[in-house]
Amino acid sequence: MNLILTKRVLAPEVTLFEIVAPRIQRRWKPGQFVIVRPLSTSERIPLTLVTSDAARESVTLVVQAIGRTTRELAALEAGESVADVVGPLGEAATTTTGEKVVCMGGGVGVAELLPVAKAFHDAGNHVTALCGARSDNYRILDAELHAAADVVEWATDDGSYGFHGNVVQLLQAVAGPGSFSVGHVIGPIPMMKAAAEATRSWGMKLYASLNPVMIDGTGMCGGCRITVGNEVKFACVDGPEFDAHLVDFEELARRTRAYRDMEQAALEHLCRLQQV
Repeated sequence: MNLILTKRVLAPEVTLFEIVAPRIQRRWKPGQFVIVRPLSTSERIPLTLVTSDAARESVTLVVQAIGRTTRELAALEAGESVADVVGPLGEAATTTTGEKVVCMGGGVGVAELLPVAKAFHDAGNHVTALCGARSDNYRILDAELHAAADVVEWATDDGSYGFHGNVVQLLQAVAGPGSFSVGHVIGPIPMMKAAAEATRSWGMKLYASLNPVMIDGTGMCGGCRITVGNEVKFACVDGPEFDAHLVDFEELARRTRAYRDMEQAALEHLCRLQQV
């Protein structure tokens, strides 16, 4: 059992958890993830590792409560335990040295962006973090981002903070061909696809951290298979990071939508149980 040390609400429906996991804490690298079951009856869900604390032998995760299992996790309190945490899984994010780097994150993807931006910065790159949220209320980890990157700019859908628009529109407003040599993007699939299209002719390398449906996280189930450059890959073991300009985002979106009806049915069942 993995004890929850701290719990902090970052934004509506978005919660940060610090969980005791000494083996994971000693081995994880930015870009990797874990598979979590909040309860023994829960399904398995992948969550990105955000940071860790060696003294407390803990790792930090950020969860957005939108489905049945994420709501089960969000309902747990400090002092309780999650059923199990498996990891670290996947490959570490690609980093470089001495480059101008842009890291783009949308929504809760900003949590995954934080350790990657820090890794780029610690490796001697100049890092610009472009982050998006629905509104000022939904911005997360701003102070931590400012400590991890040279430049941090925000876009909000309603214009309540920073640039009025989305992250890709912000990118196009502040940069262009030659502005950056390397980029990393994480967020909703349409946002990652738009970032790839916007930078395709810029002469820069853009990596996308993908978020397909996963079950075991070790390459056995094949549920997270995607197509990258006409090759079939498993996001859990070959990724989750891939060349964004080669990813078939349309296929990724179709596979992500495949279980939508079942997810909605599970959520409605949970809601009815809570009303009893």
